[in-house]
Amino acid sequence: MKFAFSRPTSSNEQRDRLFNNYQKLSYEGLHLKHSQYAPYIEEPERFNEEWANLDGIASGLIFGGNLDRDNQQVLRKLFAFASQVGTDSIIFCHGVPREQSSNERLHQFAKQLTELGKEAWQDYGIQLSLHHHYNQPVMYREDFDVFFDQIKDNDVTLTIDTAHLYKSGIKDIAEVIRSFKDRIDNFHMKDFANGDWKVLGQGEIDFEPIFQAVKEIGYDGWMSADEESGGEIIGGMKECLDFMRKGLNQYPLLKD
Repeated sequence: MKFAFSRPTSSNEQRDRLFNNYQKLSYEGLHLKHSQYAPYIEEPERFNEEWANLDGIASGLIFGGNLDRDNQQVLRKLFAFASQVGTDSIIFCHGVPREQSSNERLHQFAKQLTELGKEAWQDYGIQLSLHHHYNQPVMYREDFDVFFDQIKDNDVTLTIDTAHLYKSGIKDIAEVIRSFKDRIDNFHMKDFANGDWKVLGQGEIDFEPIFQAVKEIGYDGWMSADEESGGEIIGGMKECLDFMRKGLNQYPLLKD
């Protein structure tokens, strides 16, 4: 298991605080928000000059959009950038409202993302991972089946976000993990309560069955704390890593 951290920053000072402390706190990587890497997309060598001494700093790049022509062009530029800064996966948030989706459109989106995923992997060695969101096309439980039935050979993988599942009404998160175990290449762990994102362990999500399912499927990839509560950076990093480690160690692996 590799632990990463992700959170928005509103200034260069906050960004630098995040960048300069994740390793000190025993995280192995960061999953960067768009604003944290966007200034460097045309200049990957500048990113490397400033930050390449920090292993895993760009292990995941979070990117979003509606997949129109302009959005796809930017995404392709991101493939090239990612290949030069040590990125494992681009984590794509599909910025189309759920009400504008349908099974037919999910099939179309799956075809578009398949083509992009093949290009990312074959030309750049980068994995394209779908990050489902509340009020985006893959939102309800049946949407996952409709979309991933169209994906072959893991051209597009799956980032599981615990809080977005919960907010979308999917309370049996462990079932989703087990059902899509062969698709999952990333976890974004986040808590939720009263309409707000919470630091891990401070919301109302029951993480015991989630950690049990993660262990049951033998997952050993990236698990990122996606901390969007707006709290203090260092404190949140410490609390989240402690929560993930304790959860994976504390809860027993269920036997049939």
